[in-house]
Amino acid sequence: MTSTLAQSPAPAPTTHDVTNQPPPSTPYDASDDTALLEGLRREGAGWAEGDLRRLGVLAGGPVPQEWAELANRHEPELRTHDRYGHRVDEVDFHPAWHELMRVAVAEGLAAAPWADDRPGAHVARTAGGLVWGHTEAGHGCPTSMTYAAVPALRRQPDLAKVYEPLLTSRVYEPGLRVPTDKRGLLAGMGMTEKQGGSDVRTNTTTATPTAEGGVYTLRGHKWFTSAPMCDVFLVLAQAPGGLSCFLVPRVLPDGTRNTFRIQRLKDKLGNRSNASSEPEFDATVAWLVGPEGQGVKTIIEMVNCTRLDCVMMSAALMRKTLVEAGHHVRHRSAFGARLLDQPLMRNVLADLALESEAATTLTLRLAGAADRAVRGDAGEGAFRRIATAVGKYWVTKRGPAFTAEALECLGGNGYVEDSGMPRHYREAPLLSIWEGSGNVNALDVLRALTREPATADALFGELALAQGADARLDAAVGRLRSRLGEATQAGARRLVEQMALTLQASLLVRYAPPAVADAFCASRLGGDWGYAFGTLPDGADLDGILGRALPGGA
Repeated sequence: MTSTLAQSPAPAPTTHDVTNQPPPSTPYDASDDTALLEGLRREGAGWAEGDLRRLGVLAGGPVPQEWAELANRHEPELRTHDRYGHRVDEVDFHPAWHELMRVAVAEGLAAAPWADDRPGAHVARTAGGLVWGHTEAGHGCPTSMTYAAVPALRRQPDLAKVYEPLLTSRVYEPGLRVPTDKRGLLAGMGMTEKQGGSDVRTNTTTATPTAEGGVYTLRGHKWFTSAPMCDVFLVLAQAPGGLSCFLVPRVLPDGTRNTFRIQRLKDKLGNRSNASSEPEFDATVAWLVGPEGQGVKTIIEMVNCTRLDCVMMSAALMRKTLVEAGHHVRHRSAFGARLLDQPLMRNVLADLALESEAATTLTLRLAGAADRAVRGDAGEGAFRRIATAVGKYWVTKRGPAFTAEALECLGGNGYVEDSGMPRHYREAPLLSIWEGSGNVNALDVLRALTREPATADALFGELALAQGADARLDAAVGRLRSRLGEATQAGARRLVEQMALTLQASLLVRYAPPAVADAFCASRLGGDWGYAFGTLPDGADLDGILGRALPGGA
């Protein structure tokens, strides 16, 4: 006998109806950023706008966003030996990592600008990084180091002649082979050691000359060498004439493996898609780059490049998390209204938008200075020297607080890994640590002011371009001048913070709409601000700020 109960349709589930949840944020256009596009044109790279917009659509698409998630979920794995016991020191990556790298290199985000004679080429690369940074940050490490390696390598023209065309290539070709047999190369760096960190002059790795001119053998242990799968590395070691810079290929010209024993990969807070390692050198063949004893001088141009990229990636993280927060609050309601329409939430978002625009605008100004400096503009070179260190200190310091606040806009939804926000939050502190912590950069600013007076002149020359436009800015410039004569190591952070805020304000006063410039000056310079984001003064034009900042308007 058939049961009539068994034949009845199952009741529709009612306990898991999904309401009041935002739709997926993808696809979106990661280049849909007014401040970014205005800065691109202003700094001489308007010719790259079409490519940037195309890259922005790709970056915000579901496939690259999935690559980003997969590359971080499936972390790189170290294989020290093959099945037969031979030492191989290989690092295996998920295919998604290689897809991200392929696009980044093809789009010129590695060293391509050094082979591009167009004014603004370095600005275009930085803008591309701001856009492609909406995917994930880990693969930006090898592209950044490859970019930075070229000016250092140029101090040894015979080596640059061989390697520069391959480093500036737009072809991504992974795998360890003879470098000159490949269509494109990546470069890494081996600077720090366990006993010194940023104090590289205490390095103990030794470099012993061989009978062949310019060729040495290295012996020692490096502490934090990122991207060990790169083809060549710039390494610091103690030669007979003092600390010197060397080029170390993973594979030698005869096809044999150079000694590059990877002891372990770092288990890091963030940046987990990227491998960071501790390699040991033992009779490792290396070529001298620049004169003996001038290792720090040789790599200083490299530091300027990687510091700019730290600022760029912090600004990219800010923008990415602001976009995610804005998307969430546009589609989520609470207490009878959309979150975006709640006055307090609008204050938080507007405050974040100010911080993001200031970071993006400063990043592109630094990129413009770098572009003009490498083309021989001494004034821009002096400005770049001090402003990059100032920007590196401040923008990367703001990153963790910014991403935490953006995450909080999503509430509990932002605290789960599926949202992507925890990954961004873990990434943010790295940019303040990499290429010199906050203290290192603050002390570098003091060093520049003391040893290179032209840097202070360049900074105040830049600030003077906004003179008279805002009384609060004029007062801040005056305070900054008075503090320079009292600069001490203990007060270095406060001085550099004041430099950064004054510089950002001057750029916004000159280039941003009144709503943005006024709110920034009132809060960051005028003191009409609290201790957390979302404390802009009552008179701030929140609608004007958000209408400019959020994709799709406010």
